[in-house]
Amino acid sequence: MRIRNAWFSISNTAPTALTVILAPVKIYTRRGDRGETDLFGGPRVAKDHLRVEACGAVDELNAALGVALADTAHQDVRDLAVSIQEALFDLGAYLASPDAERREKRGVRQPLGAEVEALEAHIDAFEAELEPLRNFVLPGGTSAAAAFHLARTVCRRAERRAVSLDREVPLEAPALRYLNRLSDLLFVLARVENRRAGLGDQVWAGRKR
Repeated sequence: MRIRNAWFSISNTAPTALTVILAPVKIYTRRGDRGETDLFGGPRVAKDHLRVEACGAVDELNAALGVALADTAHQDVRDLAVSIQEALFDLGAYLASPDAERREKRGVRQPLGAEVEALEAHIDAFEAELEPLRNFVLPGGTSAAAAFHLARTVCRRAERRAVSLDREVPLEAPALRYLNRLSDLLFVLARVENRRAGLGDQVWAGRKR
């Protein structure tokens, strides 16, 4: 099956693994010049379709996380960010696959509650490094912290797009929970970056009237 510029082949030996085989094709195909694109195992739809909007927002989130990953100097944060990027690819494939039967046949991973619990465990572990949060925090600080703050806001947008899609076509509950919890983790990682750099939170004090 071809989506955009890739030919997708599902491994028969690992039913939960999605293997992507890039065929020697041109970057451009002209198939999307009229504003339509292919869903994975589904029909062609407009590029502003709710499902495409959700997939695109998750793609933006993955790219924003890549910027944060490039900025951080901490190996534990880097390892975690890479694992989240992998999970976001799985989530994107799930969102791009409207047919549950085809998803199962082709080995597209369903969002799992255990992945949400893993994010919560990471939040708890990183928060142990931080002072309790008692005020609103302005985004900024080190470049890595600012990048994680930006990724957090993109994550919130991805969540909103997924909520819009879920209203029309119910999604597996862990999909929404994952994005909701991930935004919390990205906020915590921004604070951790500043803390490890010797910077405190820049607290929002409000403007004087």
